[in-house]
Amino acid sequence: MNNLLRNLLEITQFVERRKSKGGSNYLYAKAYLDFLVIVKRYVKDFLLITIGIFCASFGFKGFLLTNHFIDGGATGISLLISNITSIPLYSILLLINIPFVILGYNIIGKQFAIKTSLAIIGLALCVANVEFPNVTNNDILVAIFGGFFLGAGIGFSIRGGAVIDGTEILAIYLSKKFGTTIGDIIIVINVIIFSTAMYFLSVEVALFSMVTYLSASKTLDFIVEGIDEYMGVTIVSTHHAEIKEMVVNMMGRGITIYKGERGYGTRGEQNNISILYTVVTRLELNKI
Repeated sequence: MNNLLRNLLEITQFVERRKSKGGSNYLYAKAYLDFLVIVKRYVKDFLLITIGIFCASFGFKGFLLTNHFIDGGATGISLLISNITSIPLYSILLLINIPFVILGYNIIGKQFAIKTSLAIIGLALCVANVEFPNVTNNDILVAIFGGFFLGAGIGFSIRGGAVIDGTEILAIYLSKKFGTTIGDIIIVINVIIFSTAMYFLSVEVALFSMVTYLSASKTLDFIVEGIDEYMGVTIVSTHHAEIKEMVVNMMGRGITIYKGERGYGTRGEQNNISILYTVVTRLELNKI
């Protein structure tokens, strides 16, 4: 946002200078191109977050809410409270996510906090005002497809630079405070959520909700990371020149070359060697 305003200011200043027969065409062109790039990025982020809001809302109202299933994380907490109380889901979504927005501001930054706030407000408004049909009452379909649409909504929002489920923000904060991994924190949070659901709802609903969580998390990974899973490959070989040629020209992959030393034998002979590093998809690993 600051870059956008700065480029607008530069363009305005140039127009004023041109009126007084001063200024540079190059500076104007540069500021204008930078402005277009930033505008396109913000438009793309807006579209992604909007798609995410509607996907998540459809997952809520088309599948999960009417069948009393929940998810993990902050959305799971919101669904659980909505199921055991008479408080509307859109109000809970706003209240639950306030601490996550504050944490996001402190940990990640102001721009992230603004985007997240707008995304959560948009989600709450969509859930409150947009009508979606109840697609099915089949428990398996509700668990799988409810999680799919919810995970897609969260994933598209992340691609747009915001979150509508602040669990990972909390996990980052707690992992720094207690010296644990982010994954461990998320597991503990979800164990508490599903245990509570087992107590207040039923064992069956809690188990189906775990399926919802798995479906959502896999969909989220797919949206954020894409279909390809990449691997870093380190190659140490005396045929490094031929391998480099093959990776670059035949596979079309970039490569990084490190200079190192290799020791071998009982006397510890050493010689210089090139170490190759490249990144390939899991499907290309066998080929390389």
